[in-house]
Amino acid sequence: MKRSKVRLDKLLSSLGYCTRKEVAILLREGIITHTLDLYLKSDTKVSHDEILCEGEPLDPPAGMVILMHKPIGYVCSHDDGEGRLVYDLLPERWRLRDPKISTVGRLDKDTSGLLLLTDDGALLHRLTSPKHKVPKVYEATLDRPLSGNEAEIFASGTLMLNGEKTPCLPAKLEVIDPTHVKLEIVEGRYHQVRRMFAAVGNHVTALHRSTFETLELGDLKVGEYRLIDKDSF
Repeated sequence: MKRSKVRLDKLLSSLGYCTRKEVAILLREGIITHTLDLYLKSDTKVSHDEILCEGEPLDPPAGMVILMHKPIGYVCSHDDGEGRLVYDLLPERWRLRDPKISTVGRLDKDTSGLLLLTDDGALLHRLTSPKHKVPKVYEATLDRPLSGNEAEIFASGTLMLNGEKTPCLPAKLEVIDPTHVKLEIVEGRYHQVRRMFAAVGNHVTALHRSTFETLELGDLKVGEYRLIDKDSF
């Protein structure tokens, strides 16, 4: 798809490389160049793929989707006061992009696994909206062995969580062994998996999200990420 041309300073600032006023400095120092070595000024209208930073193509334009293997100990927040942020694992300039990169839903501090981040507001809304019922699979380690009726309870669509007014939608439980399970849910309520097991008298001691819709982590190591095509799901 051919993209319209925009001012160079607007393009670079929207990607987080610098402020609009700093573009002139980057040009003077030869950090920002044109693929055809054309002369550039801050107000030169350019296409995204015409510009290089230190000889390399620019970061992806708006519409970026990131698949991350979130480590335990990181929070899905933009507030530095909450501790280590998942955004700290990305290039620093990505935190300055406009539109802003945000997580698609949240994994709590003590949960690891597949996390999506995007600056595409429409996609974020689609993937987090309850009406779209996006399936997500979690692997949980339990404090005590299963009682045996959890799969039936979770699948019934009648389980009430403490403080909620509507029951959880049906969820699929796969038993690996008495204290290890996989649970597929299509909602994203606050601490939902942990609260579901608490509602049946158990406690989750470790939690990992392994899939999100059709996406999987593959060989992505803890703390690593990769860009994915938003049209792939």
